[in-house]
Amino acid sequence: MKTSDFFYRLPPECIAQRPASPRDSSRMMVLRREDDTITHDIFRNIGDYLRPGDCLILNDTKVLPARLYGTKDGTGASVEFLLLNQISEGVWECLAGPGKKARPGARFSFGGGLLAGEVKEALPGGNRVVRFTYEGNFYHLLERVGEMPLPHYITEKPEDAGRYNTVYAREGGSAAAPTAGLHFTPELLEGLRGQGIGIGFVTLHVGLGTFRPVKAEQIERHEMHAEHYCLPLETANLISGTKARGGRVVCVGTTSCRTLEAAMQTHGAILPCEGWTDIFLYPGVPFRCADALLTNFHLPESTLIMLVSAFYGREKTLAAYETAVREGYRFYSFGDCMLIL
Repeated sequence: MKTSDFFYRLPPECIAQRPASPRDSSRMMVLRREDDTITHDIFRNIGDYLRPGDCLILNDTKVLPARLYGTKDGTGASVEFLLLNQISEGVWECLAGPGKKARPGARFSFGGGLLAGEVKEALPGGNRVVRFTYEGNFYHLLERVGEMPLPHYITEKPEDAGRYNTVYAREGGSAAAPTAGLHFTPELLEGLRGQGIGIGFVTLHVGLGTFRPVKAEQIERHEMHAEHYCLPLETANLISGTKARGGRVVCVGTTSCRTLEAAMQTHGAILPCEGWTDIFLYPGVPFRCADALLTNFHLPESTLIMLVSAFYGREKTLAAYETAVREGYRFYSFGDCMLIL
């Protein structure tokens, strides 16, 4: 299957530049696989489409202020680093730009000297391994000197940087938000629990894969970048109990979906586990755990729209996207969402 099979045209004005306020006021397109019907609704009504005994699985990763702007020691040249994966304490895999200024051995200063970094290695593909030196707590320093790594298509900085995190984010380590979860409020989650909907959490730290375009002409040749995930015992038990009772496992976002499907792929069952996954879900790859999917609208030719197409069907997914454009839905990270049942 060709990468170009997942292309669609999107008018620039459809790209959401700011999040909905309040969070749960975003629009939601509901797609039913059993009869191919489409319903247009508001996200706060998601409970109308769920049943007691279903469960929602959410990714509790927290986006770090992982974009660092600094200067090169000796020349004062400007440089930008984006933290992707922590290798060990103080050592990170980073995107660096411009790369020619970030050769091994080069040193940099951030935040007026609060944080220093040295490039230790240039990796295949262009990423850098950087060792940071600092006094105190690294994550506290990031809050002072770093910026939220908003996607390139968002040209307006939100007034509240916290809107690029979910209300349940708690495990720091992501370079991008699991955006399907941005629509939830604490009150909505509590209401769903009261409705008999189980709420479970996994962690998948979103890294380089979110930023890498699919360059291969044939999608089967694309290589995903590995990301770290954790499926705790409590969530594994919730999923197993839900399945046993005939309930549906509703994955909130592609990252939650990939976590569960990675666990099934590795262990053949939903068990408490953690590790690294480079699972790539595209049409033809079966889903072994997810029964329903909540997801935002994704970029053309991305691995994310390929995952949605694998779950819902490529032609139906692209048709739904055409409907979303026609109906004025807002796209991408701060945009609206679709619930596929």
